[in-house]
Amino acid sequence: MHPYYWESEHGNFGDDLNLWLWDFLLPGFREVHPEILLVGVGTVLNEVLLPKGTRKLVVGSGFGYGKLPDFCDASEWDIRCVRGPLTAGKLGLDASLGIIDPAVMVADMPEFANLPKTQDAIFIPHWESTLGGIWPKVCKAAGLVYVDPCGEAKSVIRAIAQSRLVVAESMHAAILADAFRVPWVAVSTSRSINSFKWQDWAATVGVTYSPRHVPVSTRAEAIAKGARFWGVEFGNKEPLPDDPNKRSFDDTLVLARSDPRPSALRSAAKQLLAAPSTFALRQARKAEPQLSADSALAGRKERFREILAGIRRDYF
Repeated sequence: MHPYYWESEHGNFGDDLNLWLWDFLLPGFREVHPEILLVGVGTVLNEVLLPKGTRKLVVGSGFGYGKLPDFCDASEWDIRCVRGPLTAGKLGLDASLGIIDPAVMVADMPEFANLPKTQDAIFIPHWESTLGGIWPKVCKAAGLVYVDPCGEAKSVIRAIAQSRLVVAESMHAAILADAFRVPWVAVSTSRSINSFKWQDWAATVGVTYSPRHVPVSTRAEAIAKGARFWGVEFGNKEPLPDDPNKRSFDDTLVLARSDPRPSALRSAAKQLLAAPSTFALRQARKAEPQLSADSALAGRKERFREILAGIRRDYF
């Protein structure tokens, strides 16, 4: 048995945590049934992403993009639970099988226990916002610490656990914040953010997804997202591919993430044009944050542990 995860060419901590989370949740699983694909954390129930002709064990995955795979062949699918009731409904499952996103179980790992608080407030954008955006500069001006969602997964998760507030465009930033009992505020920079998957998770722990709008930070970012920047609409004329790795991002947008040696004049101009983004992030930091009830989260985690116990009985 080996874990499947969607691997972003740019990195994405919410997907990358599959590489080690399942060794904690199902120790020894890699040695049993090597022909089985464990489909876990991520919005990966998509016919384009998952291979055909392979036995798949679905444990907490979600739907949100493209078309669903064909689940008719029972010999190819063992669906134990999915991320939330919206995914369960799409698959024709009982809503009770929409339990929780498995990423919440990261908070039970000993290496993340009792970490000291080192930051007041952090911002974690969606990974696509890092392409062409100048969010590190915007965050500094807004009084937040920028955390790159494309960074090493455990480092990003420690930053979440060690903060007192998370401003999240990344869904898994909010999920992990909630799991570590860190209040969070949801924001969105464009229509490309998938509200279905957010609402799918939110329904499991009794929170609401009502993101505060934050304008994109640069023209390059607006082009990448098909968003509006200073009154100019950069709409996408063609539908986006189901696999984000097949979307065409101009190399200049990727290079803009680091912008190694910008001129002082250009840097000042970019900062000025990003003023609406700075103001909106500053307001998000002051907004009333959310946090699910302790009992709601604990109840969902207990149900997920029961699913894991069933998998151990049947496969180990």
